[in-house]
Amino acid sequence: MQFKKLAGSIAALAASVAISSLAVVDAAAQKGNGWVKYAGNPVLGDPVRLGTCFDVNVVKGKSAKFDMYFSWRPKKSIAVCSSDDGIHWTEPEIVLRPDSACGWEQIINRASVVRKDGKWHMWYTGQVLGGRGRKGTSKVGYAVSDDGRVFRKVQQDPVMVAEATFEQDNVMCPHVMWDARRGAWRMWYSAGEQYEPNVNCYAESKDGIKWEKSPLNPVMAKGTREWEQNRVGGCEVHPLPDGTFVMFYIGYKDIHTAAIGAAVSKDGISGWRRLKANPLVTPTPGTFDASACYKPSVFCDEKNGRWMLWYNGRNGGKGEYIGLVLKEGLDLGDLEP
Repeated sequence: MQFKKLAGSIAALAASVAISSLAVVDAAAQKGNGWVKYAGNPVLGDPVRLGTCFDVNVVKGKSAKFDMYFSWRPKKSIAVCSSDDGIHWTEPEIVLRPDSACGWEQIINRASVVRKDGKWHMWYTGQVLGGRGRKGTSKVGYAVSDDGRVFRKVQQDPVMVAEATFEQDNVMCPHVMWDARRGAWRMWYSAGEQYEPNVNCYAESKDGIKWEKSPLNPVMAKGTREWEQNRVGGCEVHPLPDGTFVMFYIGYKDIHTAAIGAAVSKDGISGWRRLKANPLVTPTPGTFDASACYKPSVFCDEKNGRWMLWYNGRNGGKGEYIGLVLKEGLDLGDLEP
């Protein structure tokens, strides 16, 4: 399989590093699939000092190895913190606040940040929450920054809104990358209900403002296995050296129970095939993520021959905090038929 070729090309590096260099829980907790939770989880967020921190997007850092952009619920804003090891993070800084005057941003969350040509580009979700007879809406906005710390909106209006029937009134959870070969921004986003979306979709743009949605949408819907039988959402897509793409996404057993899986596509749009090892990250009873594991953000650590995956976990109504999962070796394993 193609991933085994990828792993073989860096075997010398992978062999020199062991996940045991970090404290981890028993791999059996993840059904022996090799994705192992860091024993010190959560790595960000707490009930008292920071509160709920969720919907992470980890990117290459400006001055540190990693910058983590995340939704800071008590502030209704997007914040960033930095780390050299992915475990110990600096104090959060708010980088973008909601603009109540625009009418579609009661709160903002679920951001995706890309550094290109000396600027930081952020696509994020602006929401007006539903309730008491009012229908909620979720739309995608666009902001830029010269330093990755202070973002300004490119325009007051959203750059993407719900249009198709299946999108209902909500498009959210954008994940964006620049594809130099296509000369375009590529966005994977979720759509459907506001509390938890139902499907994952795809769009492209030349300027980051005007987006053309794929006629194949939705490109991923719920699966047949129990862990994702209700719906799917919140994904992150990464290109691999062999030209294929891997999508890490949320699968819902029911509206309150979620796990993380992955799928592979030749073009990043169609023909997604799930990994046999799914689900990769599942709730652990008696911990901060006992109910759900959400919104994965992934870094392929080729130097050390491993995958690093951050996610937000939830235990009932006790808040959401960010955890870390590690997988030694870059081979993702076989695909389902």
